[in-house]
Amino acid sequence: MLIAQGSETDGVISQALRLLAFVCCLLIVASFAMFARDQMAGASAHQQTELVAGASSSTPGTATSKPHAEPRRFIDSAAKTLTAPFAAIVRSSNAWVKHGLPTLFAVLIYGLGLGYLARYSAARA
Repeated sequence: MLIAQGSETDGVISQALRLLAFVCCLLIVASFAMFARDQMAGASAHQQTELVAGASSSTPGTATSKPHAEPRRFIDSAAKTLTAPFAAIVRSSNAWVKHGLPTLFAVLIYGLGLGYLARYSAARA
């Protein structure tokens, strides 16, 4: 008599969802970390110019920024695509709020939401 053996692909969907959740969260967090580094470097450069020049009349944010390299552009564009639904919710003039809240919402939805779907699909298999 032939006995059907268990399929080795039972957990493929749950593993794919976990991997997708991890990659999405990694891209979003990496983009935010690079944004934070740029903001801190810009603040440091602005502070240094103010100390050297005394009471400078230049406004913050007038420093010219160089274009980013290809890996950074890819990460930023992927993160922008992933956070676009949440960026539409946030209305603020503060750059940290504009980047921080969509990042938080996206990590919660993609991390927890896809993680829940992965656990659910593993239980159903």
